[in-house]
Amino acid sequence: MAGPAQAKAKLYKRYPLPNILTYNGATVLHFALGGAGIVVGYSFWGWASIALGAAYLAFAFGEMYVGMPLTVCPNCAYYRWQGSVCISGLNIIARRLAPAGKPDDFAGRARGPLCANNLYLASLATPILALIPATLVNFSWALPCILAALIGLLAFRVLVIFPKLACVHCQAKFACPQAGQMGLREL
Repeated sequence: MAGPAQAKAKLYKRYPLPNILTYNGATVLHFALGGAGIVVGYSFWGWASIALGAAYLAFAFGEMYVGMPLTVCPNCAYYRWQGSVCISGLNIIARRLAPAGKPDDFAGRARGPLCANNLYLASLATPILALIPATLVNFSWALPCILAALIGLLAFRVLVIFPKLACVHCQAKFACPQAGQMGLREL
């Protein structure tokens, strides 16, 4: 296993503000477009489409900005480092909401069907999967545009944010199962 001394990319204890804004901006935009797409795509269901869109938004924002700080962040090294700010900035929120966890439990974020990693992926994939049938059944030009934007945001996250702005610079990448799966520990 590679260690911090072997990393080639600069590791951040405190991520630069543009990286944090890019990460959170892409996340919030993805969730907002997803919620709007669900409402528009299922508008033939009337108020139920608003309820579905609101339920998706509650799930996505709740998973990311409440669930993560309560369950994952307390186990992360960024939670313990004084003056640190992770790529999402959630370590700062976690310090206010939850007691410190155990560093050995950090890898648990990728264990089990309802683990934090899977819920995070579900929050990103749900609107894409929901808009495919909605576009076919209730076509409007807005729906393929929203669907394309969501796919583009997901690709941007996977191809740019994780490997170039976020995970590659993370000091916790040597304990993070996600960084290991993406092969970013040696970069």
